[in-house]
Amino acid sequence: MEGAFYQRHLFVCLNQRENGERACNNSGIAEEVFHVAKQHAKALGIHGKKQVRVNRCGCLGRCDEGPVAVVYPDAVWYTYVDADDIREIVESHLRDGIPVERLRI
Repeated sequence: MEGAFYQRHLFVCLNQRENGERACNNSGIAEEVFHVAKQHAKALGIHGKKQVRVNRCGCLGRCDEGPVAVVYPDAVWYTYVDADDIREIVESHLRDGIPVERLRI
């Protein structure tokens, strides 16, 4: 994408709720995968200006499908179970441009 500061952004929802309602980070997994995703992107040499960015964010409004993450500008929504899933998203989608179909929501 010409002129874009980043080619792709991965937003990982880190929302928590104290009242027992479902939220992406109630179990702490979202915080863990955020750090894994960012470190993995850096290790692959794809994190930074004109490349990709991994960001934490608040509620994305899809709590019942969570935990969730989304890649923009592609508007591809994901759920994941563990750090291996997020590494696959980073490698396949962020690095190679190929969405991970088995994790799409």
